[in-house]
Amino acid sequence: MQTPSVPLSRPGYGSAGSAASIPSMGLLAAVAACFSKYIQFSGRSRRAEYWYWTLFTLLLQVGAAYALSVTMGQQAAGNAYSLLTLLLLLPGLAVLVRRLHDTDRSGWWFLLPLTGIGAFVLLVWLCQEGTNGTNRFGARTT
Repeated sequence: MQTPSVPLSRPGYGSAGSAASIPSMGLLAAVAACFSKYIQFSGRSRRAEYWYWTLFTLLLQVGAAYALSVTMGQQAAGNAYSLLTLLLLLPGLAVLVRRLHDTDRSGWWFLLPLTGIGAFVLLVWLCQEGTNGTNRFGARTT
């Protein structure tokens, strides 16, 4: 008995069908999306949105730490840097929760790194492709 073959170009199978229906997202679009959904913990976020946000916050914090320490001195720079970190905390947490929703997991899994080894599991989940179509957290984002 032969196993029927499924073409990879058919929608819903492989990466060719799913990638063609979702437009790409750049750094500025991802940052704008995260700031527009500042404290929105419902819904879903694509991999590009999460990782571009992570890249943006990393570059911003490194640049700000250097620029503030050079211009303001160590104590004032520490206070300004703490304020910047607080401003970026909520949208970062919100995009993390929405990213977990995209992989059809509860947002409470963001606490997994508190176990130590859970950080590696969380990293794998954040790198996975989201659920195709609609899941319990809503429709796939574009």
